[in-house]
Amino acid sequence: MPELPDILLYIESLRPRIVGQQLERIRLASPFVLRSVTPPISSINGRVVRGLRRLGKQIVVEFEDDLFLVIHLMIAGRFQWKKRGATVPARLGLGAFDFPSGTLLLTEAASKKRASLYLVQGESALASFDRGALEVLNSSLEAFSDALTRENHTLKRSLTDPRLFSGIGNAYSDEILHRARLSPLKLTSKLTAYEIAQLHEATKSTLNQWASKLLDEAGGEFPSKVTAFRPGMAVHGRYGEPCPDCGSPVQRIVYAENECNYCPTCQTDGRLLADRAMSRLLKEDWPRSLEEWEFHIESRR
Repeated sequence: MPELPDILLYIESLRPRIVGQQLERIRLASPFVLRSVTPPISSINGRVVRGLRRLGKQIVVEFEDDLFLVIHLMIAGRFQWKKRGATVPARLGLGAFDFPSGTLLLTEAASKKRASLYLVQGESALASFDRGALEVLNSSLEAFSDALTRENHTLKRSLTDPRLFSGIGNAYSDEILHRARLSPLKLTSKLTAYEIAQLHEATKSTLNQWASKLLDEAGGEFPSKVTAFRPGMAVHGRYGEPCPDCGSPVQRIVYAENECNYCPTCQTDGRLLADRAMSRLLKEDWPRSLEEWEFHIESRR
């Protein structure tokens, strides 16, 4: 799922292409992508784009007459910028937005179509999409601490809770926790003041660094590959590969459709965190330390 740095990249890439431009027409290839009824989606045809903003992981396109198009890409939704009038891809295409400067395609490479469009009128209607989460990049340590300790959860869960923190998901939470040298399963109620300050700084620096890095890499071109797995990430998506800081193999916890990646040496004092499925299967044979894990791997070769 595109997270804060990716959403900012899309917004900065779209701004010079569509702000001040008239939307000639919207073409929806899938009727299910549109989740609102009033005002009708045809209301934005012929309207000029006044601005772009972010609400969590949602992109908001502001049109004339106080109309707001709220776009949630979910896990597999992506944008493509093409020549004006480009055909909507048959299998992946959800819709197209035709501007004099080009066509913005909305695609989704997944069997379950979860991406969504909502058209609302007025700031009060738009406010219903704001979950009130903390915008970390502009946050004080006090505000960050208040959000983090509001409920007692693991750090991984708290950082990715859209009610607590805006725009952070599975990928960048792994990177943040690695930079902060904290276990993803540590409870927020067990954190010291120093650890909270450490996490606050790691969160801001990680998100800022990646937002700048992605924008620099794009070099003014429209991003063609927005992914949760990027070269240069320390732990996310790098199971079994060496940690760039200490060289220990990166570990993971698999749960539902996600996985959490971490370095046991840098984050958990060498302890392996139990993977629910595998630890249940292996029971007493589940390795408790990095040394046991390495012995387990070697014995299977």
